[in-house]
Amino acid sequence: MTPAEIDAYVRSAAASGADLYTLHADALADLRPDLILTQDLCRVCALPSGRVADALDHLGCRADVVTLDPHTLGEVLDSITLVGTRAGAPDAAATLVRALDDRLAAVEAAVAGRPRPRVAVIEWTDPPFGPGHWIPDLVTAAGGTAVAAHPGARSTPTTWSTFQQAKPDVVVVAPCGYDLAGATAQATALAPLFPGTPIWAIDADALVVRPGRRLIDGVEAMAAILHPTAVPTPPPNHIARAA
Repeated sequence: MTPAEIDAYVRSAAASGADLYTLHADALADLRPDLILTQDLCRVCALPSGRVADALDHLGCRADVVTLDPHTLGEVLDSITLVGTRAGAPDAAATLVRALDDRLAAVEAAVAGRPRPRVAVIEWTDPPFGPGHWIPDLVTAAGGTAVAAHPGARSTPTTWSTFQQAKPDVVVVAPCGYDLAGATAQATALAPLFPGTPIWAIDADALVVRPGRRLIDGVEAMAAILHPTAVPTPPPNHIARAA
């Protein structure tokens, strides 16, 4: 479906109280899990934790349930620590988080003292959504200033005039769930809305919208967009110039 069709479908399901996903309780029972990771971050992306809890109550399952709901980059890193602890691998989690922190520090040092471009991240294109949750943190960590953004809060629909009035120096198109090819196609279509402004696409599905370790890859990719002479060039499947 097109972005507009996806948005309409999700809104219709939400309005009618329908679930986008269902849980196969018998399959869950057959797995006999010790630990279940679930989420309350986004009902569009995955089953909400309440459905899992209801199924476990029905089955009489005593699995440990960890609900993840990070809203900032710092909370995403904290969730790695939490999962490692509950999974019995706290040392591995600590090692991973230290490595990710070191990479963030390297980007921060590389862009220190440079002008911070005003960055409009387009999290959805039809209708347009301003970036929320941890995405403004990615821009900040990459050496930019996020505009028309909602740090630590849910992203919300907005208007193209809101982005235009923010006068971004760079536009980064990162539509939720789309890889680089899908993001590039949408970014190219948006070029007439931002004449003279560099427009970039990024592999949003891998590097921007999933709250995990690859967000640090996203920071490094955005830093390469904003400060290409200061940081290493990312892999070719991470970013693409659209206009």
